Amino acid sequence: MSSDRLFVYGTLMRAFDHPMARLLAGHAEFISEATCRGRLVLVKHYPGLLLSETASDIVHGELFQLRVPDELLRELDMYEACGEGFPEPTEYLRQMIEVTLPDGTTGKAWTYVYNWPVTNLPIIESGRFLGR
Repeated sequence: MSSDRLFVYGTLMRAFDHPMARLLAGHAEFISEATCRGRLVLVKHYPGLLLSETASDIVHGELFQLRVPDELLRELDMYEACGEGFPEPTEYLRQMIEVTLPDGTTGKAWTYVYNWPVTNLPIIESGRFLGR
């Protein structure tokens, strides 16, 4: 299952001046804003995505087309601490999800799903990490 698209919803978005956000911007084309079904929790200074089946649970993010997906995803896996060699359970898991574009079309993309207990983490009700 290969996808060269990546849905980001936190510190990898274009508004962030972060080394990995710059890496992504330099090696991928921004396609458009997009949404997925889920909820955001605030982990520390960054969010975590919890997938949801509920239609009203919407997370807002950005969709990118990766130029060299294998290499870039390997780098991002390391950044998200879910690449090879990290003890399990890792904080994030890279999963293929369905994302929806502003015109209503849907497609598959990779994203990083939060994988640790969220018992006491605050929910970001707006589903937007930016301007929360």
